[in-house]
Amino acid sequence: MILLRHDCLVFKTSDGDSFPCSTKEVTVEILGDAIGLLDEEIIKQASEGVLHYFKAELGKTTVTISEFSTALEQALKALGLHVDSANETPLPASNPRVVRSDLLNVAIDAGHGLDLFFFPRLRLVLDEVLQQSPDIACFRGLRGCVKQLLHAKRWSPGCQRLNDQIVDFLRTCFDIQKSASKCALLVC
Repeated sequence: MILLRHDCLVFKTSDGDSFPCSTKEVTVEILGDAIGLLDEEIIKQASEGVLHYFKAELGKTTVTISEFSTALEQALKALGLHVDSANETPLPASNPRVVRSDLLNVAIDAGHGLDLFFFPRLRLVLDEVLQQSPDIACFRGLRGCVKQLLHAKRWSPGCQRLNDQIVDFLRTCFDIQKSASKCALLVC
C-alpha cells in the first residue's frame, strides 16, 4: 500500500477510476475560473478544512469528487461565499448553524500579554462559542490577529510560527471541549 501525502485524498471518479491527488489541486479544478474571484487564503483554509473533515472526522481517505465538491461548497458558504456546484448529493447538514468569532478582537482585548492574556482569553471565547451548540465554530481574522499580537507590518517566519501555534491551540482545546455533537472547527 502506498502512503498518501498529508494533503492528499484518493478520489473516485463517476466511471469507477481512483487516483490520489492533493485537495488543493482538486479545489482548483472544481472552482475553475471562479477561483480568481475568490480570496486565496479563504479557499486554502476551506480546502484544508474539508480535508480534515474527511480524514479526521469521518476517517476516510477515499471520497468521490462529488462528495468533496459538495463539502467544499458548504465550507465556502459557511464563510459567506456563494458557490453552487452541479452535485445532487448534499451533506447531511444542509443548513449548518455557524457561530463566528473574530480573532483580531480577541487579540486586541488581550493587549500585549501573549501567553498571559491571549491564550486564556481565546480558550474562554471558544467555550462561549461551543456553549451555543453550533454545527460550525468559525474563527475569522487569524492573519490580522497574528500581526496585531506581534506588532508586525509584514508577514514573517515568526508570524507563521504564531499562526500555527494559534491553530494548534484552537484544535487542541476544541478536541478537549467539544461534546459528542458533530461540531466542526474552521479557522481562517
